[in-house]
Amino acid sequence: MAKNTLPSQLRILVIDDEAPVRDMLRQTLERAGYEVADAGDGRQGVVQLRQQPADPPITDILMPEQEGIETIRMLRKEFPQVKILAISGGGKKGKLDILPIAQTFGAHYTLTKPFERKDLLDAVSALVS
Repeated sequence: MAKNTLPSQLRILVIDDEAPVRDMLRQTLERAGYEVADAGDGRQGVVQLRQQPADPPITDILMPEQEGIETIRMLRKEFPQVKILAISGGGKKGKLDILPIAQTFGAHYTLTKPFERKDLLDAVSALVS
């Protein structure tokens, strides 16, 4: 399927430490016509966003190196206009309800893993409109 030519402000950055999750998000978003970049942790994601704009960035919360809350804080500080989608499964050792904390630090929208592809696309559509 050919990608639509979208303005750079509609480029999406997926930040997640799990490669299968990044791949699923990329495939879903590219099929919907978005340009997608990805990063394996928050530190890489912030560096990529500095190099090439993306809006919205989608960030997982629980990641090694630099977790999502710190990533959201950095993005809010450096890119206050960017709308952020936070995603989380709540952790492997029990469900933690950390998405409200992500909103407190500046995430505009949150999704709990696992989520439906339609929910992802609806969230992205709400953020870019």
